[in-house]
Amino acid sequence: MTRPLDGITVVSLEHAIAAPFCTRQLADLGARVIKVERPGAGDFARAYDTRVKGQASHFVWTNRSKESLTLDLKQPAALAVLKELLATADVLVQNLAPGAAARMGLGFDALSQEHPQLIVCDISGYGEDGPYRDKKAYDLLIQSEAGFLSVTGTPDDPCKAGNSIADIAAGMYAYTSVLAALLQRGRTGRGSHIDVSMLEALGEWMGYPMYYAFDGAPPPPRSAAAHATIYPYGPFAAGDGGTVMLGLQNEREWKAFCDVVLQDAALATDPRFDANARRNEHREALKAIILATFGALSTAEVLARLDQAQIANARMNDMAGLWAHPQLKARSRWQSVGSPAGEIPALLPPGRNSSFDYRMDAVPGVGQHTEAILRELGQSDAAIAALRAAQAI
Repeated sequence: MTRPLDGITVVSLEHAIAAPFCTRQLADLGARVIKVERPGAGDFARAYDTRVKGQASHFVWTNRSKESLTLDLKQPAALAVLKELLATADVLVQNLAPGAAARMGLGFDALSQEHPQLIVCDISGYGEDGPYRDKKAYDLLIQSEAGFLSVTGTPDDPCKAGNSIADIAAGMYAYTSVLAALLQRGRTGRGSHIDVSMLEALGEWMGYPMYYAFDGAPPPPRSAAAHATIYPYGPFAAGDGGTVMLGLQNEREWKAFCDVVLQDAALATDPRFDANARRNEHREALKAIILATFGALSTAEVLARLDQAQIANARMNDMAGLWAHPQLKARSRWQSVGSPAGEIPALLPPGRNSSFDYRMDAVPGVGQHTEAILRELGQSDAAIAALRAAQAI
């Protein structure tokens, strides 16, 4: 079986989330990903928590199917090893501090002179130029700068996303940009430079609220888990303490909701509720009516009525509910992968493909592949011993 990126080598100077998420997805497609880590502790994301058999949750999610090479790049001998490795690489991905890679001679301008086929992908908070270039850029800070917090949460309290959405956005655009650069290189024979900004990545995902607030108009209000401008669309409590998410998209569904779910056909033509704008305006009154009906029903009974009316709905699952989700089980989306602490479950990547299986190899230990990679580069036992003695690996 051939995977799309078989034969492609990616070297990554990565830590935390954005770059590791990018390169893990390249590994999913068959690329060989060599993750360069600090000797000893490795990627600091390894120490974020100990939730997965003593391993960090972020790390095991974003680092399977990679090889770990430890190099202290402040030492000339270790930097020389990296540059030798880049001579046979197709892609370099890095999310070091702004300017750090260039200071080590690892910027695109320097590398492309010697390796014109090399694709270099730089990931940073704000991009390689502009007044914010050197600002520290953690995920929550970018959520704030991109306006995400201003439209997320309750009227009284803005809230962050429950996952690292700015890092994920940047990792996704880095991943797709590398794929595009590989296609472009196939046509031109030359590599290229990719500059991915977390602010620009999350800014793209903010397109709807930005345009909603176009030309100085008010932005979408923060409305907790409910839709800001469509009603009813959000969470509602059932009588047994469960929570049901439901969403209406048009007037036909509103009529069915009144007839079948609320069992009050007259409500459909109530002048307070006979159009989405008026339902949104009177959402508190409508919410009270819905909760009064749902309060006499169990969660299962509410869901049954919604299904009967063909109203979109969902349970409000927690993480245990996602682990046990019957749809993921029915579609065989779980697979076991290795790790330094033993086998752990992992979701297969989205996008089931009929022509290949995704690569699902182990999460590496720190420096697990260092010696093998050095020998592949022709390093002798004595040379490897000297690097170890100098703590360069």
